[in-house]
Amino acid sequence: MNITDPLSFHAGKLPLLISIPHAGTRLTPIVEAGLTSAARPLSDTDWHIPRLYEFARNMGASIVIGHYSRLVVDLNRPEDDQPLYTTATTGLFPATLFDGQPCFMAGKTPSPQERQSYLLQIWRPYHQQLQLELGRLKAKFGYALLLDAHSIASVIPRLFEGQLPDLNFGTNSGVSCAPSLSQQLIECCQRQSAFSHILNGRFKGGYITRAYGLPLNNQHAVQLELSQLNYMSETKPYSYLSERAIHLQQLLQQLIDTMLSWGEQQSHR
Repeated sequence: MNITDPLSFHAGKLPLLISIPHAGTRLTPIVEAGLTSAARPLSDTDWHIPRLYEFARNMGASIVIGHYSRLVVDLNRPEDDQPLYTTATTGLFPATLFDGQPCFMAGKTPSPQERQSYLLQIWRPYHQQLQLELGRLKAKFGYALLLDAHSIASVIPRLFEGQLPDLNFGTNSGVSCAPSLSQQLIECCQRQSAFSHILNGRFKGGYITRAYGLPLNNQHAVQLELSQLNYMSETKPYSYLSERAIHLQQLLQQLIDTMLSWGEQQSHR
């Protein structure tokens, strides 16, 4: 099948690229026809993340956004679909939702050939865009910063116990960025008390963070998984809550300023 416009990209003026792989809601006809009633609301979408980070685009960050739902193909999983976590997780072509319910009706799963086309026409263009932009930033600034932006429901018993912290930073257990960068991000969070935070807790970073976080090559990646209750309704129709979101955006802007200041300091060493 022919898939057009799998992503949107904005080239900014800062050494920062924000990746938003899971905000897409587009479906292919075969996927749409096969979804279970539980899957049709697309509950596992990272709702409104482009809107939440619009301020960063205005600051001058580069942004790449995937247009297709992760139920078609998950842009934050490796091409070979090797598991990223030893605990419950979802794969390159998810079979279950986060709560464990099946995504597809019996006999309605897309064929291997169909899924191969999703890999070639959706997954690869997204990663090619990431690679091109990170290369451009490094050529221009001497280094590149990557923020992989996500969100998730605050309570998902199948994936984690209790309520998730508000901000969940992942650096592949300290491998995807310089320790001083993650330390400064955590110190930024510690200067406020409205939002809880954790580093390399349940979410240590998916494929994007692990593949493109290469600090020895002056390429630093951080995943930030946000608890959705701080900016939206966690039940259908998943409404954006502006009055709540603005407080979270203030902290997000401080975190992005921290990343940029850190990068500027490193470039002068």
